[in-house]
Amino acid sequence: MEFQQEIRGFLMSRRARITPEQAGLPYVGGNRRVKGLRREEVAMLAGLSVEYYTRMERGQLGGASESVLDAIARALQLDDDELAHLYDLARGVAPGSRRRRTKRTSPITASVQQVLDSMSVPAVVQNGRLDLLAANDLGRALYSDLFTMGRQPPNIARYVFLDPRAEDFYADIDEAKNQLVAVLRATAGRDPLDKQVTELIGELSTRGTDFSTRWAKHNVRRHSRGRKVVNHPAVGRMDLAYDDFALPGDPHVSITTYTADPGTPSADGLTLLATWAGGDR
Repeated sequence: MEFQQEIRGFLMSRRARITPEQAGLPYVGGNRRVKGLRREEVAMLAGLSVEYYTRMERGQLGGASESVLDAIARALQLDDDELAHLYDLARGVAPGSRRRRTKRTSPITASVQQVLDSMSVPAVVQNGRLDLLAANDLGRALYSDLFTMGRQPPNIARYVFLDPRAEDFYADIDEAKNQLVAVLRATAGRDPLDKQVTELIGELSTRGTDFSTRWAKHNVRRHSRGRKVVNHPAVGRMDLAYDDFALPGDPHVSITTYTADPGTPSADGLTLLATWAGGDR
C-alpha cells in the first residue's frame, strides 16, 4: 500500500505543476478547483480512458505497457529522470515483483581502491543511498567534514541535513538539499525493499521538517554529472564539475570525480587542496 501511495503522490505532483496552457489545451474561463491538470485532461492527452488513468494514479501501474507509460510521460512532460522513476514504480507493483533481496558483496575491491589512488583529482565511491564507501586522499580532503563524522560510512544526506557545518560548506545549501532529496527519492523508487534506504529516510524525516517538506514534493533526480560550488574550510571557494562512472557489476555504485576548469581560481584551489591533503591537518 505504501508503494501505491508513492505512485499516487508522484503522478499527482507531476500533473499539479502543469497548467492547461503549458499542455497546449484551449483556455476555458472560470475557476478551476484543482492546481494544474485534471485527471481527465491527462487521460485525454495520453490517449487513455479516464477510468484507466484514475486506476493508475491510485497505484495500479502493474502490467502497464511501455507505450502507456511513455504516453503518460509525454502528457505530464516528464524529463528523463522522471520517466526512469515512473518505470521503476511500475516494476515495483508488477506481478511477481516482490522478490527476496540478495546479499551484495562489497564493490570496493583492492583494484577499485588502486584506481582511486591513481587519480590526480578528488574521487569518491558512493552508492544510491549517498554513502561514501571509499575515496582517494584528495577525495577525503575535499569531504574532510564527512570523514570526521562519528557515524560511518559517511553519508552525504545525513551531513547536509543534520550537520551544521554543511551550511558553510555548500555555497547554495538549499539547492544541495533539493538535489540530495531528489536522488534519494529516485533510489527509493528503484528498490523499495532496501531497508537501509527506508531507515535513512525515516531518520531524516523524524529529525526535522526540512527534509519532510522537500520529500513531499516527489522530485526525482539521477546523480550523474553537474556542478557544485563549495567553501572548503582550508582552501576556500571552489566551483567544481562532477562526473559519475558506474562500477561494473552494480550500476548504482559509482566513482565520482571532481575537476575544475584550467587556469581558474578553483583549479588553484585543487592544487592547494592536494598540498593540504599531503600535509598535517
